[in-house]
Formats: sequence, C-alpha cells, structure tokens
Amino acid sequence: MLTRPIAWRDGREIGWDEFVRDAAAVVRALPVGSAMIDLCEDRYRFLAAYAAALSLGHGALLPPTRAEEVIREIEAAHAGSYRCDDQLVEAALETSRAAAAVELQIPAEQIATIGFTSGSTGRPQSYPKDWRSVSGSTARNARAIRSALGVADDAVVWLLATVPPQHTYGMEFSVLLPLIAGMAVHAARPLFPADIARALEQLQTPRVLVSTPVHLRALVESPQQFPPVGLIVSATAPLDRELAQAVETKLGGPLLEIFGSTETCAFASRRTARDELWRLHEGVQLESITDGTLVDAAWNRQRILLQDHLELHGAHEFRVHGRNADLIEVAGKRASLADLTRRVLAIDGVRDAVVFQPGEESVATIRRVATLVVAPGLTAAEIHDRLAASVDPAFLPRPLLLVDALPRNELGKLPRAALLAALVNLNFQG
Repeated sequence: MLTRPIAWRDGREIGWDEFVRDAAAVVRALPVGSAMIDLCEDRYRFLAAYAAALSLGHGALLPPTRAEEVIREIEAAHAGSYRCDDQLVEAALETSRAAAAVELQIPAEQIATIGFTSGSTGRPQSYPKDWRSVSGSTARNARAIRSALGVADDAVVWLLATVPPQHTYGMEFSVLLPLIAGMAVHAARPLFPADIARALEQLQTPRVLVSTPVHLRALVESPQQFPPVGLIVSATAPLDRELAQAVETKLGGPLLEIFGSTETCAFASRRTARDELWRLHEGVQLESITDGTLVDAAWNRQRILLQDHLELHGAHEFRVHGRNADLIEVAGKRASLADLTRRVLAIDGVRDAVVFQPGEESVATIRRVATLVVAPGLTAAEIHDRLAASVDPAFLPRPLLLVDALPRNELGKLPRAALLAALVNLNFQG
C-alpha cells in the first residue's frame, strides 16, 4: 500500500510514500496553531498541507468562498487558525524533502474538517466533523463509486475534479477519497472543456469526473470531444434527467448524482438519467419530522437535522420535496422555489434562471418572488406569458428581470447576497 498512487502532477504519478514525506516537509513550515485554512489551488499541495495539519492535530477550515472578508471572519471566529497557500507548501517542498514521513493514525474524535454553508440562504454557519465521521462517510462514497464502476474494492480509481477542494463536496470527493479510500486524483482543477479533455487523457482508467450541473451543461454544449469517462459524479445543485442523459451520452459513462449537505456530508446517490428515487448509503436511516428530516448515520455521534423534506420509500430510498426555506406560502397557497425555477428553465430559449424570495427569510408568508433569467432572444413579457400557463398567478415573479449571466460562484451556486445585490443593481439601472 505504501507505493500506491495518490496523485498525478507535472506529468507523473506521485506515490503514497513520496506523499507522506512531502507532508512531513510541510509540517516543518507550518506556524503554531489549532486549525488550518487551506487555500491551496493545486490539489496535491492541498492534500500535502491537509495531511500535515492532521498529523499535528489540526482540522481544516473550509471557507465557502476565497473572499478576503469571509476568510477574515473565519479567522476571527477560530482562535489559533492560520492560512496555508500554494506558495508556503511549494517553498517547504523545495527546501526540505523530509526523509521521515508523517503518521496518519488520526484519533477518531479529532476534528478533521470544519465546513461552512455557502451563504445561499443567508450567513454561513460552521459544521465540524471528526475523523470518525469523515472516515465513515468516505468509505460509503468510495463503495458507491466502485460499485457504479464495477471494480474491486481495492482497485485504484483516478479522479479529476472541477470543484475546489475547499468546499465540502470537493473535500469529500477529491481529497478524502485519495487520502482514505485508496483512490488517486489529478492535481489540477481544469475549467475549460479542452483542458478537461487533456487532463482526462493523462489519467489511467477507470477515471471519474467530479463536477457540477453548471459545468456539466457547458461540457455538453461544447463541441469538444472527450476520452471515455468511467463515471461522472455531480452535486451542489439539482440535476434534471435530460441533462444527466446528455452528459452520459457525451462522456460515455453513467452519471451518479450525490445527495448531501455541509451538515451531513454525502449520504445518498442515484443514477439520475434513469432513477427518480435516491438510495441511501449503507448505515443511514431517515426520520421525517415537522422541521425537516433527521439523518442518522452509523459514523456520526448524533442525528443531524436536515432542512430538506424527504419522502421515504421503504427503508432505503426517498424522494426530495424541498427545503423549509424553499417552501413559500401566499394567501394559503404553497409552492416551491425550486419547482418555480424548474418551470422557468423549461421555457424554450431560457438558458439559466433562478426564482427567489427577496424579502426577509424569517417571514414564512411572503408577498412576492423575484426571477433573474438568462434568455437571449426573449423578452421579459414573453417569459411571463409562457410561465403564466403553468404557474398560479400568486406565484408569478415580480420582478422578472433579464440578465446576461447569473451571479454563480465557482461551484455554480447562487449566494443569497449576490442575488440581492444583482436585484438592487438591476432595479437601480431600470
């Protein structure tokens, strides 16, 4: 196991034995502290820095954005935290290729990650996870991937991720899988289709592309040809069946959509191109309550309340009905913001859209919803008229504004603050 590959970087494989020596070199360069804010862009450097931090008993703080203000807020809220970036890691590797290796025998109760919500529904909240929790969920994620690929439990699987490692999803599927589950990852985070194709060609099979719906749509619409991909993994936003089918046709492998959250980590999956219901990872149980759903996973020390309302189908499957913040009420009528968004996106000519509530989140009964739409060639009036055919008048968006692009972050999510700023700016211009 010492020589199994863990990463591909600079045109070559990096084995586990070299990796743990590199991590030991980074240990010598780290300041005294209690938790690392790992800002490395290069995924191998991120891995080496994270392993170094773990060996010192430090967890990783995962900021929802690289915005300086947000990082400063996290630093202020976590005494003893420190930053680590590509320059620090590279300097450590150039000056001290340690002969010794780090010991990664991590205590089960040690805090491994502290994730933060993305701010899509308000101010980010922190959620710490201990090593027992991340190890348990990672083992189930690995099993789901290897099962979808049809390979043995000890087979080396190569990962290429378009998502940043600082996000919980990126951490789970491009950092913890190589670190814990015997997989290996490309150090790059390619964005453009040609770069993704080039990176995939560098990896051995079976290879897995870890991405998001927004990015996958761009790949489908691109004329770029890709080498066959054994599996595509998608998360961070709902994926419709038509796009899932198009992705499978384009990339040549099945698409596995992951269900989870910053609070719970991943705990279910489905092949969206053909399945409507989600299937729970082994060891997970759900309980529906008024405020959402309680998630009970064997590797967590307590049940976690998820704001999503999930309809159970037997002991192992469920259907999603939306989040508490997603459900709105007007004059006794109820609707889902996600469903309203889906109906806008279904209009021919609409490329991207979001329906959201511009008022206070704490108010359950609202007066209006707003919509930002990317639809070259259509007018707002045309979209409104077509939407009126499938939406109750109480939920028709006011305002409905056309934009060149939605203010998505690097994961394709739409932080609430960015939506409100865009709305204010457009209303001011109008």
